[in-house]
Amino acid sequence: MKNGLLKRAALAATLAAVALAASSCNDSEMSVTIPNTVWIPAGTFTMGSPSTEIGHNANEAPQRRVTISTGFHMTRFPITQWQWVEVMGSNPVPSDSVHYGRWRPVVNVNWFDAIVFANRLSIMEGLSPAYRIGGSTNPDDWGEVPTVWDSPNRIAWAAVEIVPGSNGWRLPTEAQWEYAARAGTTTAFSNGAQDWDAPSIDEIAWTVRNSGGRTHNVGTRAANPWGLHDMHGNVWEWVWDFMGAYPDHDETDPSNDSHSANRVQRGGSFALFGGSVELSVLTTRSANRSWVMYTNSAVNRGFRLVRP
Repeated sequence: MKNGLLKRAALAATLAAVALAASSCNDSEMSVTIPNTVWIPAGTFTMGSPSTEIGHNANEAPQRRVTISTGFHMTRFPITQWQWVEVMGSNPVPSDSVHYGRWRPVVNVNWFDAIVFANRLSIMEGLSPAYRIGGSTNPDDWGEVPTVWDSPNRIAWAAVEIVPGSNGWRLPTEAQWEYAARAGTTTAFSNGAQDWDAPSIDEIAWTVRNSGGRTHNVGTRAANPWGLHDMHGNVWEWVWDFMGAYPDHDETDPSNDSHSANRVQRGGSFALFGGSVELSVLTTRSANRSWVMYTNSAVNRGFRLVRP
């Protein structure tokens, strides 16, 4: 009992401390206090991008009206390495890596790692876990996290389902992510920028243009209109959905729950993409979408969480 209380107290301290944004890349110089989560209100928005938008991809069409019927809490920043260690016990980022740092986004985690973290965090906070595999919401019962296509338990993990009525942490749906990233805007970037070479993009995003080829402390670029940081750049972010074509009709609370291995990533990153600086910056647009196999992990991919 005592150990459980100590763990919960340590977690509470971590969640409060991660709300700090660093004034530089020096992990010891923390300066600005920011609440850890942002309440995202219900609403309706236009999802996708018009064919006239610079960087538009066919998979961002057709545009349609999407309604998010219920508000939700979203973490203000991507999950950090310190948060990960407090919940999971060890850091997947080597200490000699240029991406290492307690306030840096956690990376080197695949889609399955993210759902394990979400359930463990929910359990530690006394929330009802959102994910269930093989009839259990306890990740201890799920076995080893699949890391390659041939992992013997990959099929069982791929059948993960969301527990109806649960109030725990989870990955945002793709629609929730874009709705929050846009924060009421309709431009390519949430600060009004429309082209890849706009200097103002550097104010809100760590991209290949200004990152120096590495991740940066969360919250060190300006927030979007709803107070969310790093929705553009720094690291790609896993979302719940598999990669599918957009329908040609309006939707309410869409979620692609197929057991497909191709899961969506959003937001772009600090790294070079497709061998082009222009293309790399354009992947950080609000509408941009890409997919990665759920067993894949990388130094430029992390995640953030939501809960009801």
